[in-house]
Amino acid sequence: MELFRRFVSQGLKQSEDKWETKENQQEEMERGFGLDMNKVLLVEDDTNISKNLSYLLSAEGYSVVLANTQKAALEKIENEHFDLLILDISLPDGNGYVVCTAAKRKNDVSIVFLTASDDELSAVTGLDLGADDYIVKPFRPMELLSRIKSVLRRNGKAESVFDIEDLKIDLLRGTVYKSGRELFLSALEYRLLLVFANNHGIVLSRDKLLGEIWDIAGGFVNDNTLTVYIKRLREKIEDDPQNPCIIKTIRGLGYRLGES
Repeated sequence: MELFRRFVSQGLKQSEDKWETKENQQEEMERGFGLDMNKVLLVEDDTNISKNLSYLLSAEGYSVVLANTQKAALEKIENEHFDLLILDISLPDGNGYVVCTAAKRKNDVSIVFLTASDDELSAVTGLDLGADDYIVKPFRPMELLSRIKSVLRRNGKAESVFDIEDLKIDLLRGTVYKSGRELFLSALEYRLLLVFANNHGIVLSRDKLLGEIWDIAGGFVNDNTLTVYIKRLREKIEDDPQNPCIIKTIRGLGYRLGES
């Protein structure tokens, strides 16, 4: 298990290292760097694994919701919509099979089983219940990400275009257009814009925004840096940056993209 945690931590470090140079930032921008804004429910009872995987997935642009029991997972899928479920089979109060069945009954969500069980029966059971893939611990984090993207592509959930006002974000290509003209954003500006888009109509505090983008720029992002990047982003996407209508300041609370 310690080896697995080291694999996850290494994968997270690899994800962070991609932003060390301006050239790498531009290269990842052109590739779209996996930021598909799909919403993922991660059901895992090991706190360390859950935390590390959550960081890794968030660094790739996924919106991650955590659950550590069967009961918590069932409540989540009843009240929220998810594009992908990552399920551990063994849970303190049940198992991932029950969660898989309930999720599939509600809608055709993509499901990947993540488990220490490597016996053939466990694999066959998960696939028979409708799972799209089955990954055995320990695994390579970059392989997991690749297989997640493959599952989402097969199920038609990876391609998406987000529109607000005259702004269009092409999530598949990692490009942003304003009135049909392509904008050139830095990797951190693009990530910041995706954080806002993924929380459309929701007020985000400065602490929340810092927490969402720290894994790209690391220690270089502080409160003052955030102010600078929001200013730069507004200068590129707003018609009148001094009176923004896309990213709005909610006095005393934070920022919001669009109307609530």
